[in-house]
Amino acid sequence: MIKVGIIGATGYAGGELVRLLLGHKDAEIVWYGSRSYVDQKYASIYQNMFQLVDANCMDDNMEALADQADVIFTATPQGLCASLVNEGILSRTKVIDLSADFRLKDVKVYEDWYKLKHAAPQFLDEAVYGLCEINRDSIKGARLIANPGCYPTCSTLSIYPLVKEGLIDPATIIIDAKSGTSGAGRGAKTDNLYCEVNENIKAYGVASHRHTPEIEEQLSYAAGKPVVLNFTPHLVPMNRGILITAYASLTKKVSYEDVKAIYDQYYEDEYFVRVLDKDICPQTRWVEGSNFVDVNFKIDPRTNRVIMMGAMDNLVKGAAGQAVQNMNLLFGEDEAEGLRMAPIFP
Repeated sequence: MIKVGIIGATGYAGGELVRLLLGHKDAEIVWYGSRSYVDQKYASIYQNMFQLVDANCMDDNMEALADQADVIFTATPQGLCASLVNEGILSRTKVIDLSADFRLKDVKVYEDWYKLKHAAPQFLDEAVYGLCEINRDSIKGARLIANPGCYPTCSTLSIYPLVKEGLIDPATIIIDAKSGTSGAGRGAKTDNLYCEVNENIKAYGVASHRHTPEIEEQLSYAAGKPVVLNFTPHLVPMNRGILITAYASLTKKVSYEDVKAIYDQYYEDEYFVRVLDKDICPQTRWVEGSNFVDVNFKIDPRTNRVIMMGAMDNLVKGAAGQAVQNMNLLFGEDEAEGLRMAPIFP
């Protein structure tokens, strides 16, 4: 059995980790870490775990946890994992960090966008960006995994094949994104109150959202040159889900069949990326509760642009599911173990 510790187990992503790992045949959770609820019954915080989890919440003592767990998930705010991790811990266990602490290779970019002093820049080069469909081989031998952000996961998987193949001009990419409110976390915020969110949709983080440099960095690797783009997220009144609609100019005249062949080339062997049939647009309701990403595209010959679309569950493939997928790769498990659940509807 893989012994698992979770720091931040009572946040939305942490709670989703617990749900998924309870269904994993080879994983055992040995530490439910939550600084806010130390010594409280985990099932008293998440009543859905009543009679499923009989454990109390513990603190965020990563040093002690490293002696008990084969892998530690840190589903915590930015800055915490970097402040806790050290060489001694990484020599004893593996760490999968769901925050942004190790996603960006340039420490200055991290500090500029997140307004934090990085506490462990010495591990940035070593950390592997855990987008499994692209970095699978590197993930397998890693000690420290930077679990990707939700918007970057959906954006990158929707756009990556066409950037990699040089079919679009990366300087023309514009990404319009929409997310459910769970993406903002479980903390109490006025902007996330029911009356503030219900019957409303709004843009936020315009030209300043912290996931922008993460998307740019990953697409820069694909393009082989720096990519700068516009990314605008929106908050919509639903619990879960991300929808990406991205636009870019084509570099040459192509047919539907040409572009479809590229997506199929990249994703036909990827269990969790579903390339939809012609003219079917991705919808969040068809991926909710699952680790699937649905992608598709539409060519607009009138403007010489292609519209790239993606939908996924921000808490599963956008956080906990992808983290479990990374764990499976680290320990030689079937990559889909614990993640084969079908999307839920309604």
